Amino acid sequence: MKKIRKSIPEAVDALSMADRSAVETFLERAWSETGLAKNSVASYRRDLEGLARWCARGGTPLIACSRAQLHDYLGERQGGGYSSCSNARLLSAARHFYRMQQRLGVIENDPTLLLDTPKLAKPLPKALTEAQVDALLRAPDVATPLGLRDRAMFELLYATGLRVSELVNLRSDQINLRQGVLRVIGKGGKERLVPLGEEAQHWLERYAREARFALIGDAVIEAVFVTARRDAMTRQMFWSMVKRHAITAGIDAKRISPHVLRHCFATHLLNHGADLRALQMLLGHSSLSTTQIYTLVAREGLKRLHAQHHPRG
Repeated sequence: MKKIRKSIPEAVDALSMADRSAVETFLERAWSETGLAKNSVASYRRDLEGLARWCARGGTPLIACSRAQLHDYLGERQGGGYSSCSNARLLSAARHFYRMQQRLGVIENDPTLLLDTPKLAKPLPKALTEAQVDALLRAPDVATPLGLRDRAMFELLYATGLRVSELVNLRSDQINLRQGVLRVIGKGGKERLVPLGEEAQHWLERYAREARFALIGDAVIEAVFVTARRDAMTRQMFWSMVKRHAITAGIDAKRISPHVLRHCFATHLLNHGADLRALQMLLGHSSLSTTQIYTLVAREGLKRLHAQHHPRG
């Protein structure tokens, strides 16, 4: 969020006792009733106190703020350099505050009704180039059990586009190596079948044959991917593993996310002519609009390619 502008002197105007009391009472109730997190409490306090100070400039207490005043305040903040994300958070805090006041009978009408939440730009998923993915896949030392496990996990993610949670929760009975498919249990318990591909199947077989027993011995663990501590792999462990191997592969950490190979799976398939509906099924998206964001990523890659290699780029 950008620095507060002089046109919105939230940090210098005094907060009245009545407004301070109203905010604190709301926060106490919100915390006790909904278990509001500490960071959310701090954000709500900051946003509501800022709104209260702005209303006080016109002689209006926070509790009596009108829809028009809220609209003007949001507009002034937008012009003062605040992001849409920041304004959306402010409006969320105001909605919670005034709905509670209405429920308690303190006010008759909620001024946040009919106010549209600022539209937030969806960040594009970060995808690596095919050369970078190849470097990441080759980063683990497959001469060791842990390296072989890591290579198998990377190959499987890139071949199937699984979510990290789906990967670490994968059980042996969900894999059919003979048919080359996975039975994936995704969000909401929905199942889908995803083809493995020869390369992923090869590394899965090697991991099962050469590394898994070396890691856990006779321990009984349902999860396919295990640790040297004889336990199932977790999301946090996988994320640390990705970052470690990314450094080895010479990849900028800013381009890495826990779902980086899922994003690469989707983007590279589209780059090679995959059908969007088929990709939706493979990723387990309930809505096609969620899958369509990858078309934007692919388009941005084509723009960069054109700018780099075309004589008029």
